[in-house]
Amino acid sequence: MGSLSILHWLIVLMMLLVWTAWIVPLYRILGRTGLGAGWSFLALFPPAGMVLLWVIAFARWPSQR
Repeated sequence: MGSLSILHWLIVLMMLLVWTAWIVPLYRILGRTGLGAGWSFLALFPPAGMVLLWVIAFARWPSQR
């Protein structure tokens, strides 16, 4: 009961890969929009991630200034 099976470790690895595939592009996009790139970690929490997408969609991008 104290140890995890290989299936549990594979699930953890898959979760880390999915989170990385989600956070890295957002980190780069937010850096280019002029917003703090650290805001991309909000995407790990679904309600905050949805708000973050709305902020990105309606923010003024540097190319529009």
